[in-house]
Amino acid sequence: EVQFVESGGGLVQAGGSLRLSCAASGFTFDDRDIGWFRQAPGKEREGVSCISKIDGTRYYADSVKGRFTISSDIAKKTVYLQMNSVNPEDTAVYFCSAERLICPAFLATPELGDYWGPGTQVTVSS
Repeated sequence: EVQFVESGGGLVQAGGSLRLSCAASGFTFDDRDIGWFRQAPGKEREGVSCISKIDGTRYYADSVKGRFTISSDIAKKTVYLQMNSVNPEDTAVYFCSAERLICPAFLATPELGDYWGPGTQVTVSS
């Protein structure tokens, strides 16, 4: 069974940093592109960042480019999201997921993801 467990969220002041972790299981880790997504209250889920299984290329939404960094540890089957210079617009529940889709497609259409964890809440105060 494919499973994701996100952690590391919390309350942080604007300009601060957080590091999110996602432990994955139930699939071959390097067989899928894996990414981070977020959903703010009253908004649709949106793609944040993704790592390509083919060559490790990292993709970012324009809103987080230069501030967030995605990384992964294949041995631990864990993907991370380092969030720096956060702002109140980053407040959301953050999820990770992996699919046999290329990153650009997965980020653009998160509804194609079949498996999701419970997410971790990130709240940025101004």
